[in-house]
Amino acid sequence: MEKRIRILIAKPGLDGHDRGVKVVARALRDAGFEVIYTGLHQTPEMIVSAAVQEDVHAIGLSILSGAHLHLFRKVKELLKEQHAGDIALFGGGIIPEEDVRELKKLGVGAVFAPGTPTDEIVAWVKKHVKTK
Repeated sequence: MEKRIRILIAKPGLDGHDRGVKVVARALRDAGFEVIYTGLHQTPEMIVSAAVQEDVHAIGLSILSGAHLHLFRKVKELLKEQHAGDIALFGGGIIPEEDVRELKKLGVGAVFAPGTPTDEIVAWVKKHVKTK
């Protein structure tokens, strides 16, 4: 029996808009993934701690606040510190294209813009996230 992919979905920082992330979480769940949504106002430390405790295969961050470079970078650093660098990291939000390139250099697997069809997100997860 194959292990289901577990994905932690989080809203880091002060951004209080969570409609889109809830749509993504539901689409991932409906596609057969196990989804843990941590809710609003999560710190990078809280996100990584939950990811390690829940033994997830991927973390998806939703960031609309403009703090994406800092928040993704901090999550990546904390994952390495926790010896959890194999957890895939992806996300979405209002992120300029030049910052998307920077995030990919940091090791963020994918960045989805507002309005991205959920089918594309599901397809990316199926292709790029593997169980341990």
